[in-house]
Amino acid sequence: MAAEVVVVGSCMTDLVSLTTQLPRAGETILGHKFFIGFGGKGANQCVQSARLGAKTSLICKVGKDSFGNDYVENLKKNGISTACIGQTTDAATGTASVIVNSEGQNVIVIVPGANLLLNFEDLKRASDVICKARVVVCQLEITPAVSLEALKMARASGVKTLFNAAPALADLDPQFYTHSDIFCCNETEGAGDSFVGALAFYLACYPKLPMEEMIRKSNCIASVSVQASGTQSSYPYRKDLPQDLF
Repeated sequence: MAAEVVVVGSCMTDLVSLTTQLPRAGETILGHKFFIGFGGKGANQCVQSARLGAKTSLICKVGKDSFGNDYVENLKKNGISTACIGQTTDAATGTASVIVNSEGQNVIVIVPGANLLLNFEDLKRASDVICKARVVVCQLEITPAVSLEALKMARASGVKTLFNAAPALADLDPQFYTHSDIFCCNETEGAGDSFVGALAFYLACYPKLPMEEMIRKSNCIASVSVQASGTQSSYPYRKDLPQDLF
């Protein structure tokens, strides 16, 4: 069955270390906790849509490595179609190395890796999935020209497009404005992705709802996500939400 929400975007493995203080240049410090999480705006948004009940597919690229294998498994566990996920030996799965101190301040190193190898050929191979969707969602953690091409393909087939202009680009191609039905410029990692994923769900599954109502309900869902820890681990499932949201 065709995916209702198709996300073209990023997968990142989060490598998080908790410390009392951030290290200075050249300093080695002891941390008290480490965990690995699943992140990346594209995958985050897709996971939130899937947990609300949308049939979803993610078009992305990961490395042919343990992080990539684990990520594909994570998506399958969330009920997301992985048919359009490429694994490459030319780059590692994207990572975000995060150090957080006891005040909540952090330093982050992002290595996009395989995310930047998603290309026009990958989109061509996935064209059937894109063109049969109800909503196609894009962001800017992959090569911007690839996101733009996905939006163009969707629009050409009469598919609604939702573009999340994050992370922000100073010189965004103006064509993004003309090929996006909805242009969403929130920047916040986590809650912002929960919001976009929820909005994609409503656009696909409740298209008759007024836009103001879709945004209100999406905000409610994002506000639930900030009450739990982690990124995808904080995203609520339909069964755990007030039923008047559906």
